[in-house]
Amino acid sequence: MAATKKVPSPITILMVVIIIAAIATWLVPAGKYNTLSVGDNNNFVVNGNNSISTLPFTQQTLDSLHIKIALLKFKEGAIRKPVSIPGTYYALERNGQGIVPLLQAPLKGIMDSIDIILFILVIGGFMHIFNQSGAMEKGLQSLTHTMKGRESWLIIILTFLFSFAGASYGMAEEAMVFYPIMVPLFLAAGYDLLIPVAVIFGGTQLGTLASVSNPFSTIIASNAAGVNWADGLTERMLMAVISTIIFIWYIVRYANKIKKDPSRSIVLKVDGPVPSLYPSIEKDGDAVPKLDTRTKLLLLLFLATFATMITGVVKFDWWLTEMSTLFLAASILLGFILKLGEKKFVTQFIDGAKELLAVAFIVGVARGVTIVLNDGHISDSILYYSAKLVGNMPPALFIVILMCLYMVFTLFISSSSGMAVLTMPIMGALAIIINVPGREIVNAYLYGMGIMGFITPTGLILPALALSNVSLKAWLKFIYPLMIILLLLCAAFLIAGIYL
Repeated sequence: MAATKKVPSPITILMVVIIIAAIATWLVPAGKYNTLSVGDNNNFVVNGNNSISTLPFTQQTLDSLHIKIALLKFKEGAIRKPVSIPGTYYALERNGQGIVPLLQAPLKGIMDSIDIILFILVIGGFMHIFNQSGAMEKGLQSLTHTMKGRESWLIIILTFLFSFAGASYGMAEEAMVFYPIMVPLFLAAGYDLLIPVAVIFGGTQLGTLASVSNPFSTIIASNAAGVNWADGLTERMLMAVISTIIFIWYIVRYANKIKKDPSRSIVLKVDGPVPSLYPSIEKDGDAVPKLDTRTKLLLLLFLATFATMITGVVKFDWWLTEMSTLFLAASILLGFILKLGEKKFVTQFIDGAKELLAVAFIVGVARGVTIVLNDGHISDSILYYSAKLVGNMPPALFIVILMCLYMVFTLFISSSSGMAVLTMPIMGALAIIINVPGREIVNAYLYGMGIMGFITPTGLILPALALSNVSLKAWLKFIYPLMIILLLLCAAFLIAGIYL
């Protein structure tokens, strides 16, 4: 009695969100905050209401504008995006987004996301060439045989590693490369298609919720709020440990349940018997798979590529251009090792890029939501009215409501660094007035974005589901009980953080 998948495609869901955002530009009053950025002539540039002015590049300038950020952070480049100036909100003439801007939004989003899109397409080419070699299948056969009877440990170890990567340096987009590996592995272990999504996407997303040292969220947000990023570090480390234990227990409990009785699979109940997008691992009874020298060399190259990527991101500030270059170089090296001719190499690489084209489009279209809100001049308005809403509340209620507001903000702004520089100067100034520690403002932002990031269509969940061939409906049914648990846990941590 398998149900037929009747859920709209990810791009259709995103277009609906863009339409909602466009309607909001006709309903929410338009307005903006003045912004401060570093100019080319060693000065500050203030963009205001139809005016641009320059100010001295000094700490006194920041203090006079009530921006609680050390000048050193601007000198070091830790703050690169324009920062909102507290108390400078001004109304603008309504700029409702009509049919033409609405249709242009996904196209502008694709152009604005070209670096991520190219990264995804290059990964597609690399993975296709590697899969065609047969080394992946042989390697997974060997790993599956080694872990036979201990498959739960795969979930435990890998979820911990992905969570650690998210909490330490903000792994997100780069985790997409692991789906072609993990999907066949977990299916061969007797699990369903939700498990690789939960381990890879869920693990990295959980890590960003309790970002211990994530430079893209914790450090930027702390700088923008005027607090030391190490303030609140103990709380975040404790949150990371507790939330990861809860999450691993949640996944393993579900995995063991469906392994005993596959009919209890949420994917089967919601989507029906959907196929995997990747070649399955052929089982050869109890025979131990043999890895020849060529296969070992290819697997070593594969692992070395990922190790180099992680090292580059953590140690050398690599980002999408450098990572794309790495995978392109690894693809070419694969072509030489496999003795592919020029024509065959190009054909296989393009075929691989085609396989991830839909995922690339999803990432670009998601960016269109933010473009509509910004072009309609209501991003700052949403922040302004939200700050007024919570400004006179008792500290404990304020911090919990603030976390919930960040959950709402995340539906429209999925960029952690963009959210930080937009909101932290405003919320940080507000926290001082109502006597809430700045570290808890940062934590409310992290927890709110972290919880809602599990389902926000403007984030990475839709690409992750597309890579695994799972519907959003199935994922929502799986993840919502955990989100409730995390919401209660985070609220308790925030309240305790105020009074302890």
